[in-house]
Amino acid sequence: MLTANHWTGHHGHSRCRFLLCPNLNQGYDQGHVVWTGKAFTAQFPEIDTTTGAGGSASLQGTVVAIYEIGCFFGALIALLIGEKIGRRKTIMLGCAILSIGGALQASAYGIPHLIVGRIVAGLGNGLNTSTIRQFLSAPSVSPSLSIELAINIFGVMTAYWVDYGMSFVDHSSVQFRFPLALQCLFAVCTLVGIMFLPESPRCSSPTATSTKLATSCDEVSVIQHAIERKRLAAEGGSFKALLKNGPQKFFYRTMLGIGGQFMQQISGINLITYYAPVIFEQSVGMSRDLSLLLAGFNGVAYFFSSLVPIWVIDRLGRRKLMLFAVTGQCACMAILAGTVSDGGRAAGIVAIIMLFLFNFFFAVGLLAIPWLLPAEYAPLAIRSKAAALATASNWIFTFLVVEITPVSIANIQWRTYVYFSVFNFLFIPLVYFFYPETRNLSLEQIDKLFTGDKVMLHWTPSMGSVGDPVSSSGLRRRHSSTADKVSDTSVQVENSTV
Repeated sequence: MLTANHWTGHHGHSRCRFLLCPNLNQGYDQGHVVWTGKAFTAQFPEIDTTTGAGGSASLQGTVVAIYEIGCFFGALIALLIGEKIGRRKTIMLGCAILSIGGALQASAYGIPHLIVGRIVAGLGNGLNTSTIRQFLSAPSVSPSLSIELAINIFGVMTAYWVDYGMSFVDHSSVQFRFPLALQCLFAVCTLVGIMFLPESPRCSSPTATSTKLATSCDEVSVIQHAIERKRLAAEGGSFKALLKNGPQKFFYRTMLGIGGQFMQQISGINLITYYAPVIFEQSVGMSRDLSLLLAGFNGVAYFFSSLVPIWVIDRLGRRKLMLFAVTGQCACMAILAGTVSDGGRAAGIVAIIMLFLFNFFFAVGLLAIPWLLPAEYAPLAIRSKAAALATASNWIFTFLVVEITPVSIANIQWRTYVYFSVFNFLFIPLVYFFYPETRNLSLEQIDKLFTGDKVMLHWTPSMGSVGDPVSSSGLRRRHSSTADKVSDTSVQVENSTV
């Protein structure tokens, strides 16, 4: 019989690795480029934006971006029902809805049909990605999160290459129906696999949780303390608390988490993720086949770049990597604007290099960190709600970028990259002056950064030693991770980006 003990230790983590499928599926959905394929535009000429076709760029943006609206509402539904029905059932529901949405998209013969399918699939994905990390009961440590997001980017890369391979299937709607239907496979695999796992320990009673998770007397003490913190937080935590900026600066800390998601999406990453072939074809002047091929290689480079944070995020810190990313992205977008406006062959080669480099900078500094910030900055009393707002804001900002991109490229062309360059430039002082460094700090020490008249951007030696005060007993990392298992502080990862 499967019990909560199956979640602890090496074997427990091995059993739940298949739950990375939702991350793969999210990336796969974001990486689809079937919207400009010949078979797709023949079936849906209303959104054919190629030269002389007469399709609507605005409608194209809406069809692609409406998926994010579904994800937004899916995340909100997960927030409302997740605790009531349990994480396991929430994920099962999400997988079922996602499969229905994928089937609706793959069988669509009209724009309304396709839009309904996109919304339904988004609802399922929003439920899954808002619940999956909490179900895993894994601590919100940055290397683990970086691995999950690398899997997400692997999904983007997979979508690029599937769409490229299917582009050789001429004169058949299979060219776009098969890639859209393939997302159902990931959902079904997750649905079947989760039937063999128990409910998340954090949905058990506090007494049972402490008994099943404890592996030493020290951990029993840690868990009991975490349970008491969770009880007190439940008594005092509410959405109204997020608007208060008292001694603990709840509002300030909530806005930092939302701001991280804002920077992630308004940087322009989904301009490239969703429309890479369109950029290569319309902005750089490549052929359709070459554009799809370059998008595929861009996805490969993006995936390998996403592995870098696994080793550097806890070595270099959050601030340095974020500053590195936004500075590099600013330069890439500025150079991209100049080369696209030139229109020459040499300029086109430089533009391609800039698109590859942009993904590198983003993957290193802005892919994982914005998902860490809500859990690291927010205190226990508001952490779940602050993370929920950050997650919801991510989907809204993604919708904004994906919605306006086709219209912007069609109307103001190379100037599109200018305003994204300006946005990234403005992020430099935003990060430098407002975002504290949390590298290697315990949750209590992070609280101390925000306590007082002035927010401390760095931990200083006069404030004590970096790390958990109980590190001498060998519990430095285990204290925070075990407490997080009980107090439900895992970051809600969806996207981003992605």
